[in-house]
Amino acid sequence: MLVVLLGGSPSLKSRSNALLDWSRQWLQARGVEVVSYQVRDFDAEDLLHARFGSSRIQELQAHVATADGLIVATPVYKASFSGALKTLLDVLPERALHHKVVLPIATGGSSAHLLAVDYALKPVLSALKAQDVLHGVFAEDSQIAYTDSGADLLPLLEQRLDDALQQLIQSLNRRPQPIEPGLLNERLLSGRWSA
Repeated sequence: MLVVLLGGSPSLKSRSNALLDWSRQWLQARGVEVVSYQVRDFDAEDLLHARFGSSRIQELQAHVATADGLIVATPVYKASFSGALKTLLDVLPERALHHKVVLPIATGGSSAHLLAVDYALKPVLSALKAQDVLHGVFAEDSQIAYTDSGADLLPLLEQRLDDALQQLIQSLNRRPQPIEPGLLNERLLSGRWSA
């Protein structure tokens, strides 16, 4: 099972990235293969000019194509997800999230930004044909504290994130598995049919 993490914060130190890092550790502890990308990992010119020939963008596209699921994390700025994340999502093919389960995660200064996930981010994920966009997690900045060893999450936020990741795993396990064309043909030819 492969899950791709997309971080939408242009800042090196951000609360949304702290949630993404916590999620990465949680998934890896359960044997899930994880590949992480941050918007700052890409050349800004490549994103702004949608240079699909960029080797880094092609690498992202290849990982998304083979992924079972994605976690997309973003800070909320002015009642919407980050513009940098939008440029990253824009370089994905039109049906990039087809047959994928997506967990959106967002952070913001107050609960007034809670609906940014539902009204701004989820429609973009749906436009990329995500099979299943989960409820998601929104965290207020005050629920995440920076320490010398990283970031500490309040226990209630840890529990909500744990619940969301459990739901992600359950949704990934419920997905129908594709059948190889040759095997499908064999099953159709050797099956017993009645009218």
